[in-house]
Amino acid sequence: MSRDEQFSGTMPVRDAHAFDTAALDAWMRDHVAGFTPGLTVAQFKGGQSNPTYKLTDGAGRAYVLRRKPPGKLLKSAHAVDREYRVMTALGRHSDVPVARTHGLCTDDGVIGTWFYVMDHVDGRIFWDAAPAGLTPAQRGAVFDAMNETIAALHRVDPAAVGLGDYGKAGNYFARQIARWSTQYRDDAQAGRIDAMDRLVEWLPDNIPPGDETRIVHGDFRIDNLIFDAEAPRIRAVLDWELSTLGHPLADFAYHCLMYRMPPQGFTGLMGQDIAALGLPSEAEYVAAYCRRTGRDPIPADEFDFYIAFNMFRLAGILHGILGRVKRGTAASAHAASQGAMCEPLAKLAWAQVERLAA
Repeated sequence: MSRDEQFSGTMPVRDAHAFDTAALDAWMRDHVAGFTPGLTVAQFKGGQSNPTYKLTDGAGRAYVLRRKPPGKLLKSAHAVDREYRVMTALGRHSDVPVARTHGLCTDDGVIGTWFYVMDHVDGRIFWDAAPAGLTPAQRGAVFDAMNETIAALHRVDPAAVGLGDYGKAGNYFARQIARWSTQYRDDAQAGRIDAMDRLVEWLPDNIPPGDETRIVHGDFRIDNLIFDAEAPRIRAVLDWELSTLGHPLADFAYHCLMYRMPPQGFTGLMGQDIAALGLPSEAEYVAAYCRRTGRDPIPADEFDFYIAFNMFRLAGILHGILGRVKRGTAASAHAASQGAMCEPLAKLAWAQVERLAA
């Protein structure tokens, strides 16, 4: 089964994620302008962390609901309130494409957990780094749109859009390494991994010099973007759960992991004929980002560190998914296969460190 078949579209709401539809209908009547009673609900197949639903009102207008999952949650995880805040601010005060938000509910009494509602944005989602069904020229245009969008995000002044206090400024790498190391160590139920243990020890002592602060998405990749159905234009950036104030090169390097990951398991581009696919090389892609953000070229050894850091960070996310699978609170039916990729990714990260140290 392809990733498109696995993750595209909706399904009936899973029993573990069901809620009182009538209670939500009543809340939307009071909080969503233009809402027509008569709500129907389906659950999107994707959404590893926060269960996500397609809502259709009595007049046929579609919305999307994102909620915290039920059950015991790790501290600071599943921050739907942060997603709502950053999307609302960017939608009102920037050119970064996001879905229009309608309301945030922090009353667990409505559907059992916090949630927010936003517009349903029509368009295409590509589930693979090199989208099938496109010509080489079309693929190149898709990559150019991604590059422009992440550069546009990193050009935004956080204070100018009301997000100056959206996170801590400075020391992003040290704070992130500490955060994911702590979450990894605290989730003993998900198991211990030798490569993760090594990364936890190595990364804090090898952070490159220099610091910057911008809004970072935290999970900027092709399958978190909605493209226009007809043109290589991004209509909405999705899944802002991990967004914060941080170092833009950490965010960009995470996006560039597609160049360093194999197709098997990680849907990356490693080993593929990039030119034949119509895609820019990693060097060309990085150069385009630097040009759009007005920065000097990124030293190769520093960029390699950013890649290793992001592999570790993503492995930490997958470790959290693995823990939710073992606790029975995972949002996606495919969470088990995602969590199983934690150890292979941690090994890839450590292999990167060994290349740096050579």
